[in-house]
Amino acid sequence: MTDIPWEPPIAGTEREHLLGALDRLRTTFRYKADGLDAYGLNARLGVSKLTLGGLLKHLALAEDYTFGVKFAGEQVASFTVEPWLSRPAGAEDDWEFDSAAHDKPSDLYEWYDDAVVRARARLDAAGSLDQVSATAWPDGGRPTLRRFVCDMLEEYGRHTGHADLLREAVDGRVGEDPPADWRPVSGRFVLPPTRRR
Repeated sequence: MTDIPWEPPIAGTEREHLLGALDRLRTTFRYKADGLDAYGLNARLGVSKLTLGGLLKHLALAEDYTFGVKFAGEQVASFTVEPWLSRPAGAEDDWEFDSAAHDKPSDLYEWYDDAVVRARARLDAAGSLDQVSATAWPDGGRPTLRRFVCDMLEEYGRHTGHADLLREAVDGRVGEDPPADWRPVSGRFVLPPTRRR
């Protein structure tokens, strides 16, 4: 048995496994982005526009949009927190990636960390993975929470891979998972609860 909070259970329920896998990816991503100044958060590889700062902002929006708007049916206009407040009406799809270069590192960490807290609260309140979304897709179908959790697993899988490469280019930090004793030095990221096995 281990007390590493971001490790999913080895023999849990489907919900425990999926949410555990999501929290492990969130934590690994956050470890890759942790403790950087504006220079580190804005570093790029080659011609790619991706930065760790842009990924922090993008994933903050993805957490709120996926679990708040698409699943819970909240209206974007009801988001009275950053980075939603700064998003201009009619903003391009890559707004968060491009605009992050002008944001303070402390804001980027705060927006991401707060969005994860909100998403965890929405997931806890929802209960069953079989719960259907409050909003329907264009064809009238209502996806389940399971679908949105799987979508976020895909989103984090993709961007945690990007974060691996970007962080290594910044200062050489590598590794599949954070060290067992890792705690964030920037922002206020809340580690997931320890899952007993």
